[in-house]
Amino acid sequence: MRCSGTSLALVLALVLPATADEAVRCVHRADLAPRVDQLAAAEMPDLLTYYKDLHANPELSLHEVESARRIAERLRAAGYEVTERVGGAGVVGVLANGPGPTVLIRGDMDALPVTEETGLPYASKVTATGPDGRPVGVMHACGHDVHQTCLVGTARVLAKLRDHWSGTLVAIAQPAEEIGKGARMMIEDGLFERFPRPNYCLALHVAADLPAGKVACTPGWALANVDSVDITIFGRGGHGSRPHEAVDPIIAAAHVVVALQTIVSRRVDPIEPAVITVGSLHAGSKHNIIPNEAKLQITVRSYTDEVRRVLLDGIREVTTNTCRALGCVREPEIVTREHEFTPATYNDPALTAAAVGVLRQVLGADNVEQGKPVMGGEDFGRYGKHLNVPGFMFFLGSVGRERYEASRQPGGEPLPSLHSSRYAPDPEPTISTGVRSLSMLALSLLEERPTP
Repeated sequence: MRCSGTSLALVLALVLPATADEAVRCVHRADLAPRVDQLAAAEMPDLLTYYKDLHANPELSLHEVESARRIAERLRAAGYEVTERVGGAGVVGVLANGPGPTVLIRGDMDALPVTEETGLPYASKVTATGPDGRPVGVMHACGHDVHQTCLVGTARVLAKLRDHWSGTLVAIAQPAEEIGKGARMMIEDGLFERFPRPNYCLALHVAADLPAGKVACTPGWALANVDSVDITIFGRGGHGSRPHEAVDPIIAAAHVVVALQTIVSRRVDPIEPAVITVGSLHAGSKHNIIPNEAKLQITVRSYTDEVRRVLLDGIREVTTNTCRALGCVREPEIVTREHEFTPATYNDPALTAAAVGVLRQVLGADNVEQGKPVMGGEDFGRYGKHLNVPGFMFFLGSVGRERYEASRQPGGEPLPSLHSSRYAPDPEPTISTGVRSLSMLALSLLEERPTP
């Protein structure tokens, strides 16, 4: 690793000794921090208006048409060469600014089928038709409106500083993150063949348990592999008063649910994170009827490919053999929904160490925390994994300071989590921190252009 800047070099030396294999190149641009702060502050009035418009007009996964149009319009106005409809509603903005590294910055666009209950004056009142044909509320309950706004703000700041850096910026507005498809769709549509291939990938994600103005960085595994598994167990229906004449798939399903828990506890190394959760079990329609089938829906979480394989193979083996032992009429149907698989997000340790140094300089050491790995999923990790290049996603505090402090008092009201109908970021400090952080991180990875 080659870095200039005493404080950053010290952080790297303490956190992660440099090796010959490390490919992270970083130039600490402390000289530009005041200018970045100034530019970000100047953008805030327009960015807040943009954010509130996004929040009030969310769009579900695979339907981000208007969100994509708005972000494409703003990237063009900032001087980027923009291509729309990449992998569905995806937008790619490229700012080529001479020789040097290529840095990808991603913001996702889609919202969730949640009816908003925040009481904000700009709360969403949007409804859409759900998969079952019924109307559902739509809300940015996962902060993707913040992500889009930070992407636009960062793109503008970096465009205005183009005399100070050399390289290429690729700004991506990604669809369908919430269903784990967007990154794959963009890659399959030629993202890395049609546009410059990045040397580094950057992103942020709001945190619902961290005050605005703070960020958290997690080296190594940060977010999990996510698999969805559907199981159908086949019995033989009959009258509830005569179970001996039937084969009860509900009994088999109950045994399967319990047996599945032994995979994590008895097949996976205890120091390896792993989760198997049965989120849905449906069978039958009446008190006194034994049904023909029982259906289970399972979420499976892991970090490594090896543990993922142990879990998925174990689910198949345990389910099949349990059904055999209980006399089910045929083998269970077990479907791993590979098209919905989201790979784990791995924060390159060297890039993370460099980022920690930059963020401490930008925000102050007290505002940069060590984050914990979580078992939630995010498809940002697919970009770096596909190219085998360093990636880094940090968590952006979004809770108003007063609300955060109140929640920590005895008897304080718990903070709404992400995906909650009551999740409401404090927009001004959250967006300002995100734009300043992403801008300085990108500048640290681009070539330094001598001041004219």
